[in-house]
Amino acid sequence: MNDGTVTLPWLVVRQDDNGNRYRVGRYATRAEAERIAGSLDGRGHKQLYWVERISRSGTSAD
Repeated sequence: MNDGTVTLPWLVVRQDDNGNRYRVGRYATRAEAERIAGSLDGRGHKQLYWVERISRSGTSAD
C-alpha cells in the first residue's frame, strides 16, 4: 500500500457454547489466521473458531 496503512483482511472469529460470537483478531494473511484459529481450537474447549475474509467496507465477506 502506498498510503502507509496496514491491511488486515483476515478475521478469526470464536463462537462459544451459548452461540455468542466474538472477534479474536485480524491478520494480514489467511495462513496466519488459520494458524491462530487452529492453535486456539486445539486447546480442547467447547468454543468453535473459524477464519473469515473482511471486505474493504469492513464487513465479513463469504
